[in-house]
Amino acid sequence: MGETEKIEKAPKENWFTGLSAEFKKIIWPDKKSLVRQTTAVIAVSVVLGLIIALMDFIISYGVDFLVGISF
Repeated sequence: MGETEKIEKAPKENWFTGLSAEFKKIIWPDKKSLVRQTTAVIAVSVVLGLIIALMDFIISYGVDFLVGISF
């Protein structure tokens, strides 16, 4: 208890070399693909936002209607 095992760490130079090698493997999208995907993300976000806003309005109206009913 209380004893720790010494773990050897990789040298920083080796780590940065590995990181650099991994970055060279990345295939970056071209401009046309990037614009198309960005447009799709924005369009889906706007549509989902409108659907959520519409559902919120309908539920709010329904709750207000039910609360307003007097027996």
